[in-house]
Amino acid sequence: MFEVKNLTKIYDDGTVALRDISFEVNPGEFIVIIGLSGSGKSTLLRCINRLIEPTEGQILWDGTDITAAEASELRRIRRQIGMIFQQFNLVKRSNVLTNVLAGRLGYVKPGLSLLHRFPARDREMAMQALERAGIADQAHKRADELSGGQQQRVGIARALMQEPRMILADEPVASLDPVLAHTILGYLEKINQEEKITILCSLHYLDLVQRYATRVIGLREGRIVYRGTQEEIRRMTDEEFKEIYGEEAERVSAGLKEGGT
Repeated sequence: MFEVKNLTKIYDDGTVALRDISFEVNPGEFIVIIGLSGSGKSTLLRCINRLIEPTEGQILWDGTDITAAEASELRRIRRQIGMIFQQFNLVKRSNVLTNVLAGRLGYVKPGLSLLHRFPARDREMAMQALERAGIADQAHKRADELSGGQQQRVGIARALMQEPRMILADEPVASLDPVLAHTILGYLEKINQEEKITILCSLHYLDLVQRYATRVIGLREGRIVYRGTQEEIRRMTDEEFKEIYGEEAERVSAGLKEGGT
């Protein structure tokens, strides 16, 4: 069981990014967090694995408070929580295989990882991860030679190298065209269903949310303003939509149009 309790994040400049956020995640769910840019989606995901330090509240993983974990305990916890980034976060000049092997850094001695010395088993795992992602033939290319969709598949393969129980995906398809977006989310859905890996993913457009989410959390100005199942978000009313996206937002083909932009 994973639980966020009364989570608040206030940045040094006084910006309140999260305000008393609480929710639970059951094993095997595909939860999508929705909301406009600046609503707190990325901050929430990055607080979960403490890429950003929360100001108040608790994040509980099997009863362990991540927010209070010391370095060694946090390292162990992070092995179980993979992360996928909007801008892929790859080492562009390194080859694809090396980028995927970075997912094993939490399991090997730091000195060996700096020398890119990984056990043969890890290298075999990395190739298997690339095969599953459909890009094994790209293993020895530089990461920056790949298309955006291929780079995101490398990011997913890297996350899977952690052997995670949960994956955090921060706007994983924001920089991809609609066809590639469905391809990447379909791959995450397959991982979720076949390997029972919990997915906690932030997305912007409702058509993608309605297709892939099993449950939805809506944020606005750092607060939870909506909770719903897949069926409930498919029946979302205009009032619920505007509660999340604001009075000026318009629904356009199951997506949204921001007023004044």
